Amino acid sequence: MSNIASAFDHGKAFIAFFTCGDPDLATTAAAIRAAVSAGADLIELGIPFSDPTAEGPVIQEANLRALTGGVTTDLIFDLVRDLRRDVRVPMVFMTYANVVFSYGAEAFIAACRQIGIDGLILPDLPFEEKQEFQPLCSAYGVDLISLIAPTSAQRISMIAREAEGFIYLVSSLGVTGARAEITTDLGAIVRAVRENTKVPCAIGFGISTPARAARMAALADGAIVGSAIVKLMAQYGKDAPAHVGAYVKSMKDALR
Repeated sequence: MSNIASAFDHGKAFIAFFTCGDPDLATTAAAIRAAVSAGADLIELGIPFSDPTAEGPVIQEANLRALTGGVTTDLIFDLVRDLRRDVRVPMVFMTYANVVFSYGAEAFIAACRQIGIDGLILPDLPFEEKQEFQPLCSAYGVDLISLIAPTSAQRISMIAREAEGFIYLVSSLGVTGARAEITTDLGAIVRAVRENTKVPCAIGFGISTPARAARMAALADGAIVGSAIVKLMAQYGKDAPAHVGAYVKSMKDALR
């Protein structure tokens, strides 16, 4: 049984995304602890990459700041080791296939297992190419988390049947970032997912307000928020953890 399932045990899950190292790793750690204290059920840790194709400007800029500040994959592994002294909720890495390849796929995935990372999200890894990583993830007990987009159409059932951990349902076309409106028929996609798997499904991309989070969680098993949190980190810098905690509490309250 995947440890990730525990994030969905207490009603609708709130999943919080952080870009590791923006503004610095110590502030990232403090903000994650604040988010968990405020009710975050699962943490997505973004490993910065120079060409994050799925990200909008907010997270792209955070990636750039973190890389300019000297953040490396090994330093992020150390961050997770520190967090795991007291953070019990599931944690997953979100990064790009190139980051894993350049580190060495087996070394990277073995390290995930050793430091307490439960899953891996690679938004640029097509479903058809997941065998590049799936055998290693299975061997080390790290869930390779599938994404389903509005364009997945006839592939939804296929992706859902092989899913593990949770399914990341992308709310709308384009890159991450707040949306004025989400027009995708997400209900139909969630129904198709549920016909094919019991793995929970959480919606991300474009969720920034408690009302929007509540609407998305009513359709699915949880809501994923990234850009709104990354914006708070950029706005408040070293003082961000308290603001992140208050924001996460307001979002989690909306899901209850």
